[in-house]
Amino acid sequence: MKKPELTKEYLQKIGQLNYELEPFNKNQAKTSNFSSILTQLPNKGIVRDKVVDLKTAIKNSGLKNGMTISFHHHFRNGDKTVKLVMEAIKELKIKDLTVASSSFTDAHNFLTSYIESGIVTSLQASGCRDTLGQFVSAGKCKKPLIIRSHGGRARAIESGDLKIDVAFMAASASDCMGNANGMMGKSRCGSLGYAMVDAQYAKYTVILTDNLVEFPNKVISIPQTHVDAVVCVEEIGDPKGIMSGAIRLTTNPKEEIIAESIAKIITSTDLFKNGFSIQMGTGGASLSAVKHLKKHMIEKQIKASFCLGGITSHQVELYQQGLVTSILDTQCFDLTAVESIYENDDHHEISASMYANPHNKSPFVNKLDFVILSALEVDVDFNVNVMTGSDGVIRGASGGHSDTAEGAKVSIICLPLIRGRLSCVVDKVNSIITPGNTVDIVVTDFGIAVNPLRKDLIEQLTTAGVKLKSLQEMKEFAKTIVGEPKPIDWDYSTPVAIVEARDGSVLDVIYKVKG
Repeated sequence: MKKPELTKEYLQKIGQLNYELEPFNKNQAKTSNFSSILTQLPNKGIVRDKVVDLKTAIKNSGLKNGMTISFHHHFRNGDKTVKLVMEAIKELKIKDLTVASSSFTDAHNFLTSYIESGIVTSLQASGCRDTLGQFVSAGKCKKPLIIRSHGGRARAIESGDLKIDVAFMAASASDCMGNANGMMGKSRCGSLGYAMVDAQYAKYTVILTDNLVEFPNKVISIPQTHVDAVVCVEEIGDPKGIMSGAIRLTTNPKEEIIAESIAKIITSTDLFKNGFSIQMGTGGASLSAVKHLKKHMIEKQIKASFCLGGITSHQVELYQQGLVTSILDTQCFDLTAVESIYENDDHHEISASMYANPHNKSPFVNKLDFVILSALEVDVDFNVNVMTGSDGVIRGASGGHSDTAEGAKVSIICLPLIRGRLSCVVDKVNSIITPGNTVDIVVTDFGIAVNPLRKDLIEQLTTAGVKLKSLQEMKEFAKTIVGEPKPIDWDYSTPVAIVEARDGSVLDVIYKVKG
């Protein structure tokens, strides 16, 4: 059986959504049709205290079978809120729910049992990993997982494509009216960038906190005007779980070569000047490029205007050394960033919509000069996969990948040419997460390839003495070492996930892997 053509009729049949799916067209961006779940403005009279227990909050929300609930994943592997809420929902015997989290991490593997029991029948998120990813890839979900970028998710919520009935938001500090933040208390996660959008557009919003503070809260990330109930719990999450293995400097020689090449590319362009802006991904080579870049910035006395996106100690260090004027943060990736967003006035918390929603009036990604992004594989047409492994199993996250690749003036993808016994440069990626027309440069330990669409970059880098290769050359060289991989045996009768482009059209469909 051949891979089905992504026609509008086919997508509508497998999507089972409340809005129409359209195939991605790189030459014509789709426009959102606004249809919010909010059909009337609330009038709850005079409310002076919103604190209730969790089950009461759920009952008061009107949550019932078939509805959609949402969460944010700022605690990453340390999250304890989703399980807490789902256990209460189970006890209340509510079923057939769609769980739309900003992402799923290893902390959410327990959801497999909730799917098997029918309490959860659909998932929507930016990422899905580990046991839950394997479960979805095996076709064990009733409906395909909907995968959106961070900007695409914000767009979907604001447009009404993703209608959230009840949003459950973990906050490390909240007052009795729901003025909440993630910056104070024992369970700090920093920015609540994803939660901001959910809280604003959900029909009913519940704040869960383990730190009820005096009214009014000192820092208000989510305002009381967006909150219906406040629930006090023992623990919302473990901050130590925020930092995963992907967020680290590299000690790998291959990644060190890639990091040096990235710095060489950036410093060879005419955009490397005072006031430039940058986002770094979370991969080892991407973050390690910072130390090389910093050296050039100091030598040439160049200062950046801002760092964007998920923030780590590496960007905070640049700020503290006066090499970056401000930090714009949707998600803190380590505890240093968590400390910084509370203490530093120029470290700003921004929502996912401000960050990357393509259908608002100006997301921050459109002001980026450079973005450095990691990848699992890239194909000769510059399409990038960050979601499915070489075995076809879902084990990654779209995140802000496609948002920043499209918005930045120069998008740089970094990955090793060979990972394990497989080439990372291939004829066709297993899953398209970021379309090739938005990718400018691919850097491997074997060389640098510039998208032929960017003749200006080819000229600048060549003039600077940067040697370029084609992706075809890289693929062929890898082939001489590791040969041709055995193709994945997909079951095209069983779609397990739909990959939406940031404008809501469909980039790709992921299928069950046979065997």
